[in-house]
Amino acid sequence: MLRPKKNNTSEPAAPASEELKKQRRLNFDRLSKTWFNLVHQNNLVYNTCWEDPRLDHVALELGPDDTVMVITSAGCNAIDYVLKEPKRVHAVDVNPRQNALLELKIAAIRELDYDQFFQMFGRGRLASYKKVYKTKLRKHLSHASRAYWDRRRRMFSGNGRRPSFYFYATSGMFAWLINIYVDRIKKLRPAVNELLSAQTIEEQQEIYDRHRLRDTLWTPFLKWAMKRDMTLALLGVPRAQRRQLDRSYPGGILQFVVDSLETVFTKLPIHDNYFWRVYLTGEYTPACCPEYLKPENFERLKAGLVDRISIHTNTILGFLREEKDVEISRYILLDHMDWLAEVRADVLADEWQMMINRAAPHTRFLWRSAGLDVGFVDPIEVDWKDQKCQIGQLLEYKHELASELHPLDRVHTYGSFYIAHLNRDTEPRPLEDDAQERTGQAVTA
Repeated sequence: MLRPKKNNTSEPAAPASEELKKQRRLNFDRLSKTWFNLVHQNNLVYNTCWEDPRLDHVALELGPDDTVMVITSAGCNAIDYVLKEPKRVHAVDVNPRQNALLELKIAAIRELDYDQFFQMFGRGRLASYKKVYKTKLRKHLSHASRAYWDRRRRMFSGNGRRPSFYFYATSGMFAWLINIYVDRIKKLRPAVNELLSAQTIEEQQEIYDRHRLRDTLWTPFLKWAMKRDMTLALLGVPRAQRRQLDRSYPGGILQFVVDSLETVFTKLPIHDNYFWRVYLTGEYTPACCPEYLKPENFERLKAGLVDRISIHTNTILGFLREEKDVEISRYILLDHMDWLAEVRADVLADEWQMMINRAAPHTRFLWRSAGLDVGFVDPIEVDWKDQKCQIGQLLEYKHELASELHPLDRVHTYGSFYIAHLNRDTEPRPLEDDAQERTGQAVTA
């Protein structure tokens, strides 16, 4: 009688299972990356900037001799920085649609009166927009920007289901859906308006608790949605940033968002928080808006300050390679390194090399990260004064200042905040051992 042979192999079956799990993760990563690229490569993503320039001004101390490079995003902060009257602000973005928005803002500053300008970019709508665009704004735009805005005149019309420009772009689409959720599903509009009208933190806390906003807002469905890569892509959050928070923050990205918003609504003054006002209402008010939307600053921009902004559709690396005579004293890098470090570490290394090559004698770098600690910057190898060293050996981090400023961030959706100085006569120093010394405080501190 034949009997089945015993399996004498000592190899467990688990490795095959682990390999399958790994393959599934890789497939999911590819799908997530494809979706993120589809969202970002073909759309205007940001209709307003999500970095608080109030912190930036303290960190940067902009003056008349400074030349600034900033990633454009929605252009709000490039305009904000020029109000400090630096020599030049270079707005750089690889997404031409983001630069098209900045071009439109600059054209509106040059051609419109203040009331029209505030209706357009304060309220997010202008009744006469189609006519104004055709007769006044279009002539100031580049060919690429004309092609973009010619097909999107409805964004500022105030008509239709999305009555504000701030409900357009991919981030605006999500804001519109959140407003529908607040208004029609949870019926929380009176509570949200009451919260936004509060004048003290004590009032905010009382309103937040009385309406049980944490429990009412964060339903199982919304929690589920906020953990999806598809949702996060609409908000401009790549999977690399999600991974950082899932690794470093207790409860992962969902708990980070929940805690961050609770801090915004109960621990920081809301009366001048124009970031969340526009997100929750679709418009600013004259008392709660970016600096460029205030009448006195509008007049200064119109008088010539806006002409100090140069727009470049390029990567940071490409811009610095092409502008061989530029010397930058202030770099504002937003959070782009989170993504670049994971997908193109070689490009990030080249970028840092070019940034220090084009640096002024006394240069400052400012960046943000989703992670609570950024460990990928300091080890980057560069050439400095005919020797190899790591970028962390050249940068002088302003730890205390970053730790003081970061908890005051009105946006409050970044895990950490960095201020670093570089002097041309710097000699490489030993790297700091304690990673905590690099970072500002955690956002929910």
